[in-house]
Amino acid sequence: MSNLISASLPAADQADILTALTTIREKLPFLLGLTPEQRRSLCRMGDKSRAFVDRALELATQNADLMPRCLDVEEMRRDLELVEALYPILFSIGQLKELIEDTYLLAGSEAYSAARTAYNSARANGKTMGLSEAVDQMGRHFSRKSRKTKTPSSQA
Repeated sequence: MSNLISASLPAADQADILTALTTIREKLPFLLGLTPEQRRSLCRMGDKSRAFVDRALELATQNADLMPRCLDVEEMRRDLELVEALYPILFSIGQLKELIEDTYLLAGSEAYSAARTAYNSARANGKTMGLSEAVDQMGRHFSRKSRKTKTPSSQA
């Protein structure tokens, strides 16, 4: 049985991390949540469209008299500046999130694998040592619930 992770997170460190995350949220009071539908409906600015947005902002700034009144060039500039400011934060948090998820998954997998080894050992050797009740109780985890088979309804 290989063990790729052997670490602990002291409660004080966990509390410090959660406090730091609260501070991050407080520093970003303008963050918004979107529904999946809203996310799908948005046009996206990727690396390729970034140059287009930069050029359009430059064009709109230099030719304000040609732009429609509904176009708020200063708001466009603020939006672009926000994108630029958020990108390194998003990238850094994305990397951190992936590392946390991978470590969480690995630690959980190792704990579950060790639990299965302990259960199998107790099941094979422990019934004679008074572990029957515990083994039976743990064995319920593996029992499959029977699926109700649907019978096709009769058509008249």
